Amino acid sequence: MKKTIKVEKLGDITEKQLMEIEKAKRHDIVFDEDSPEITEEMMEQFRRVAKEKREERQKQVLTLRVSAETMKKAKSLGKGYTGILSRILEYALNDPEIIRRCL
Repeated sequence: MKKTIKVEKLGDITEKQLMEIEKAKRHDIVFDEDSPEITEEMMEQFRRVAKEKREERQKQVLTLRVSAETMKKAKSLGKGYTGILSRILEYALNDPEIIRRCL
């Protein structure tokens, strides 16, 4: 299997990066037992596993009402505060004591 990368699709690359690409083009790839050539079947398995992992990581959209004070505290955490809130909620839902106190 051969993978061709079009340099113009890489976007802004440095002159050094371009030289590395050109240098790599001049060398043959050596396959051995530690680094075998990837077969189409292997690529299909990689694609399947990658798709499964993407689906596992995919977040669900949730609309939630919170107090102004809670929102102020959340935003004070800075950029990425929604991800932090997601992790806090996940930890809380995995802690039976927190759940019991909130019921």
